[in-house]
Amino acid sequence: MRDVAEAAGVSIKTVSNVVNDYRFVSERTRSKVLAAIDELGYTVNVTARNLRTGHTGIIGLAVPDLTMPYFAQLSSLVIGEAKRLGLRVIVEPTLYSREGELDALHGSQQTMLDGLIFSPLELGQDDVAELEVDYPLVLIGERIFTDRVDHVATENVEGAKRATKYLLQIGCRRIAVVGTHPGEQVGSAALRFQGYREALAESGVAFDPRLVVLSGMWHRDDGVRAMSSLLDAGVVPDGVVALNDMLASGVMHAIQMHGYRIPDDISVIGFDNSDDAQYLTPALTTIAPGLEAVARLSVKVLKDRIDGVSPFGAPEGTSVFRKVASTLVVRGSTRAPQGARRTR
Repeated sequence: MRDVAEAAGVSIKTVSNVVNDYRFVSERTRSKVLAAIDELGYTVNVTARNLRTGHTGIIGLAVPDLTMPYFAQLSSLVIGEAKRLGLRVIVEPTLYSREGELDALHGSQQTMLDGLIFSPLELGQDDVAELEVDYPLVLIGERIFTDRVDHVATENVEGAKRATKYLLQIGCRRIAVVGTHPGEQVGSAALRFQGYREALAESGVAFDPRLVVLSGMWHRDDGVRAMSSLLDAGVVPDGVVALNDMLASGVMHAIQMHGYRIPDDISVIGFDNSDDAQYLTPALTTIAPGLEAVARLSVKVLKDRIDGVSPFGAPEGTSVFRKVASTLVVRGSTRAPQGARRTR
């Protein structure tokens, strides 16, 4: 740093301000310092900086599974948002394991991280005490709700209600829901099932338990098995709400393999607006949960906590909770409302 200062004709403090992106350095001075850095091949001594600041510039992201499009897309968005704020991300798949989730919270790798964005599936409401950690933590998802931790959530109830009401609007009355988890009280499956039931009730359509199809996992083959079991039992809906897009993809395959047409015989709606949804045949109508906003908010809140700033001006000692709005993306897997012309 001393060599850079001499080459640029500035003080060591000015070089420090430039490499640490201090915003009150003039552009002329910044350009001189950056030119000297390039000429000399200077690189920041990260270890020394970490010892001085107590920060590593690295955050963690713990998600269940990177093979699921939802979590893969979320991870990519978080990495991009963190990079914009000068942070790097270590992504840790917890592999649908309670032990993996506990290790993500309490394992030795936490000494390398300034904070963690955590999306649990196996931990539940009885595990709130596990979230009491000595580093910044942002919870995402809908498995645990607590005012002890900053939390960014999505509109699961509202999104599923929006999907179901759209099917009702286009004339469906025998609407199946695929992907429920028996006995679940809190979590995406429970909340989306709640939205489905609320939409039926508000529209005066009777709930039919024969149209509720369980599925422990939410992969394509689970959707195939779930929908095939329904059709093989002689229960033929005119609409399906699949609780994620991968299930919806399997549902569509099963429907077509059984000789039914989409959307003429059965309309299908998914949830997540995954990248693959638009490339299915027909393209999948789905709920977009606002992943870009989830990534942006979770990284911002975590960065504020790392910097000792209260997110959104929250009173000291209190957590913040933000819910991201969802939207319906209409494509070819659902019939058009009466009198409307579908565009492709």
